[in-house]
Amino acid sequence: MADQKINMNTVWYKDAKGDGRIKSDNLKTQIAIPVPKGGSGEGAEPQQLLMSSAVACYTMTLAYMLDRKKVPIAGFFMDTEGNIAKGDQLSITHRPHVVLNSGASNEDVTMAEALILQAEKDCHIGQLLVKAGVPVGTEGKVSIDSGDDLTTNYIEEHRLVW
Repeated sequence: MADQKINMNTVWYKDAKGDGRIKSDNLKTQIAIPVPKGGSGEGAEPQQLLMSSAVACYTMTLAYMLDRKKVPIAGFFMDTEGNIAKGDQLSITHRPHVVLNSGASNEDVTMAEALILQAEKDCHIGQLLVKAGVPVGTEGKVSIDSGDDLTTNYIEEHRLVW
């Protein structure tokens, strides 16, 4: 694979109580220093950005692995929890819920359960975090679609409208 170049542009407005913007080809976000550190809190803070990288990597890795193994998924959703202990020690736990199509077999369920765990080992960002001393764990769940449209329910429950 050839080297890849990623360009990002950043602008910061005002002082520490201000905010900033980051933009690249497929990303636009607002950043800010957290209120407890003297900032405005009106944007993503560093730990959120770090966690979002881990979440995106894990999500894409799992989606890719499920597709490659031809696991019949209807979709999946995930909660990720980050905890910051004394000394700014971050830990991350992913809780994916993979929903399989109604015709899925027991073997499909077993494969999805295995891939949920394997995706964390194959996620490059997660592994970089682990090497840096950040505990990253996964507690997954697999269910078979019963017609309840669990993914849409999750979207509505968490107000994830884009």
